[in-house]
Amino acid sequence: MTLRGRLTTAFLAVVLGPVLLGTIFVGTTVATVSRDRTAERLDHAVTTVRTAIAAVCRQLQATADAVAVLPTDSRDTAARQIEARGLASDVRLDGGPTTWQDCAAPADGGVVAISARARTDDGVVAAGQLLDAGFVDRLAASSGAEITLLDPRGTNAVQSTVPDRIRGEIVLVTVAGRTARGDRHVRRLTVGPGQPLPLAVSVPAADPTGLYLVLLGVVLVVASGAVLVACRLARSTTRPLAELARAVDRVAGGELSTRVPVVRHDEVGRLAGTFNRMTRELQGYVQALTASRDQLRRHLTVLGDTLSSTHDLHRILRVILQTALSTTGARGGVVLLADPADGRLVARCAEGLTGRWNVPEAELPTLRVTPGHGVLGGVAETGEPRRGVCGPGGTAPGEPPCRTYVAVPICAPAVVGDPLVPGGPEGTAVPATLGVLALYDRLGGDEFDDTDLPTLRTFAGQAGVAVHNVRMHEEAQRLSLTDPLTGLWNYRYLRESLRREVERASRFGRMLTVLLLDLDHFKDVNDRYGHAAGDAVLAEFARRIRVGLREVDLAFRQGGEEFVVLLPETDAYGGTIVAERLGSAVRDLPVPIDSRRTDAETGRPIDRVSVTVSIGIAVYPEHGTTAQQVLDAADDALYAAKHAGRDTYRLAEVVSATVPDGQFDQAAAAPGGPQPPRQSRGR
Repeated sequence: MTLRGRLTTAFLAVVLGPVLLGTIFVGTTVATVSRDRTAERLDHAVTTVRTAIAAVCRQLQATADAVAVLPTDSRDTAARQIEARGLASDVRLDGGPTTWQDCAAPADGGVVAISARARTDDGVVAAGQLLDAGFVDRLAASSGAEITLLDPRGTNAVQSTVPDRIRGEIVLVTVAGRTARGDRHVRRLTVGPGQPLPLAVSVPAADPTGLYLVLLGVVLVVASGAVLVACRLARSTTRPLAELARAVDRVAGGELSTRVPVVRHDEVGRLAGTFNRMTRELQGYVQALTASRDQLRRHLTVLGDTLSSTHDLHRILRVILQTALSTTGARGGVVLLADPADGRLVARCAEGLTGRWNVPEAELPTLRVTPGHGVLGGVAETGEPRRGVCGPGGTAPGEPPCRTYVAVPICAPAVVGDPLVPGGPEGTAVPATLGVLALYDRLGGDEFDDTDLPTLRTFAGQAGVAVHNVRMHEEAQRLSLTDPLTGLWNYRYLRESLRREVERASRFGRMLTVLLLDLDHFKDVNDRYGHAAGDAVLAEFARRIRVGLREVDLAFRQGGEEFVVLLPETDAYGGTIVAERLGSAVRDLPVPIDSRRTDAETGRPIDRVSVTVSIGIAVYPEHGTTAQQVLDAADDALYAAKHAGRDTYRLAEVVSATVPDGQFDQAAAAPGGPQPPRQSRGR
């Protein structure tokens, strides 16, 4: 059943229930009152009839007494006068016939009149009243009821004012001793002194049919009105609810602009107003959420583009920090990365910080946090995020001052076999903590909660991937340009560096000295002590080269035991000084090797190997106008040093011919720069 049907039924039950109960009560009361009134009327009629008959008997007695006291000759005249006046139906001086019933004695036979007698000296005077239809009508008129005169046995009606068709029924009622017949109430008067006649007094029963019809009409009218009112009330109540239900369905379907008209200011109207306010606020929330989602998408797009298109670590970290601040609504934040040298956290980028952390970007590397100290150090050491509330002094001494904070670790991706990720047990990869991402003081005063941690973990994970990728790129770039054994730049980087240094020297009119170094008899070292010893000699030789050079000088391993040193802004004299210093550094101190090695010729264990170096020196532009010419000149000088007995250096010969205009540019711009080293000349 619908709500409207339930409301209509409830209203009708509330309204019509009392009406029907009242109608039944009224009908029952009317029937009872009608019976009571009929009984009262019958009692009154019986009393009236008794009184009337008694009065008639007294009148007849008085008449008889009056005639009896008169002289005999006057009695007849007086009797006629009494009859004329209607005081008696008949006056007899002979005592009357036997069919006259004496008022003082019950009737025991056929009765045609009632009488009263008075004795005289010479007889009995009787005054009688005939029991004719006129007498019965007068009794009925005086009592207001229907009178039926019965025979002395009460089995037949002698005279009656009721219609003939119901006389027999009245007689039957009196014979049965009942007091009522369907539409009449009957009472039989018993015969006794003062009541000589057997009579049946009847009155019609009250007919409440009309009242019942009126009550039925009233009930029908009230029921019809109640039905109309109930339908209107249910409709006026359920129609706004139905509109509200349809509006809820539309809102559930995504139509947040749906509104319900507020017609009345009752409870349903307030409900509609509340629904409209809810939809407006929900629409605002959805719009704000959509804007926030779009903003987050834009930030993630920028972040993704940055991560995929650049290896600029500073730019990547700044984009990640700005995105995290915008997403969480934090006032400020900082990204710190672990320094591979000492493991301390170094600030790389920061925004919105105060106190000693509010410094220019160039001074951020001076802000360092030791792992294990404070909140940031604890996050870096344990790898677990933290959030909370702190006092005005900050999370810990030396950390940014704030009221609320959240910090998450920046971890490298766990990739098995990654050289930058430490290996875990059984071949697993343990994510290394690369740094910490920390945010401070959410705008609006709210604290950071658990829902912020997944977001920050996402940004920290992206930062970890970015840092890891940049370091992997730097490592790959370093490996592609350096020699893995000696750590010096390789021949590939030599070509680019020599070309660049020649161009710079040419542009600014400076000199460039090139040293070409070759270890003497290095093949014998490998043959006598093994290749491991040879590698140790090469590594130690490279270290001594780095120690003996300036910061602006460049050292390369060209291949095998050959090395190249570039000395920018250095002339031939400076080059010979460096050559003497490097030769002495190698010659004076034997190279330590593994003590378990033995000499292949003598079989004796040996832990040091003495080596020497031959060096060829060439100077730009004295010995060549192109990178390749200078390198070839240095190679020729090295050949000369080898033939001079090794463990020495030689300066290249000066180029006698000049280069035509434009030849230097063409040579310098030749693809590939200097060519690979020429065939060894018995070095």
